[in-house]
Amino acid sequence: MVFVTRFAPSPTGLLHLGHAFSAMTAWRAAREAGGQFLVRIEDIDRTRCKPEFEAAILDDLAWLGLDWDGEVRRQSDHFAEYDAVLKRLRDDGLVYRCFKTRREIMEEIERAPHHPGEGPDGIIYAGPDEPLGSQEETRRLSAGEPYAWRLSLSACRLKFGAAWGGLHFTETGEGPGGETGEVAIRPELLGDVILARKDVGTSYHLAVTHDDAMQGVTHVIRGQDLFHVTHLHRLLQHMLGLAVPVWRHHRLLTGADGKRFAKRDRSVTLRQLRDEGVSRKEVLTRIGLRD
Repeated sequence: MVFVTRFAPSPTGLLHLGHAFSAMTAWRAAREAGGQFLVRIEDIDRTRCKPEFEAAILDDLAWLGLDWDGEVRRQSDHFAEYDAVLKRLRDDGLVYRCFKTRREIMEEIERAPHHPGEGPDGIIYAGPDEPLGSQEETRRLSAGEPYAWRLSLSACRLKFGAAWGGLHFTETGEGPGGETGEVAIRPELLGDVILARKDVGTSYHLAVTHDDAMQGVTHVIRGQDLFHVTHLHRLLQHMLGLAVPVWRHHRLLTGADGKRFAKRDRSVTLRQLRDEGVSRKEVLTRIGLRD
């Protein structure tokens, strides 16, 4: 089996040192295994994603000395594929329309002391107490109300029965809690997640699971911050009959303040470092790697 991994940034900003570490880690793993390293641009958010950021990302990767196999895959070119995947889940009765806003869900949490509340991936929505009636759903659709397609964990449990308890994924790195080896899935950690919206026909979870399978990815190498979503991605693979890769979640780089590098915190970018005359070798030193 050919070793295939990928680096999949979202062009909502420029790459920082954490991105450089993740890309280099995946690239080196592929090259050492004599395998393939793919680059995928995850640009389903057409509001925040910009072509200039994509161009800068590819330029920074080349400056780091990374090469990739085949053409760059852009998620924005594949919405029809994601629509088809969502339709399969709809036909199987595994997703439902949810018209609740974030505020309404938060109010539910405040009213229900035993609500799961916050999880590793944000607010956990455990699903409605009662399914929305068809007449009410039709009324809301006719009124043009926004909605999201949510995965129904209760429907999944019912459909898969005993097989649910046997689902696991292989972790060859280490999760944030020290998880490694064969890990039993716990999608309830994320609840009934959003898989698509009325105005955007897919989500990160749906698109990345489909793309990894379509591109033949055998090893998913990414940061520990994405460890918990693996429980959900493994479930989606089972639901859709997709090949199952091996996962490796690597450590996260942090700045002098102890916080992990992130776009939202305006972490120093590779472009800034390059403009300041910092060499590629120095960047590798800063992220704890050698040439």
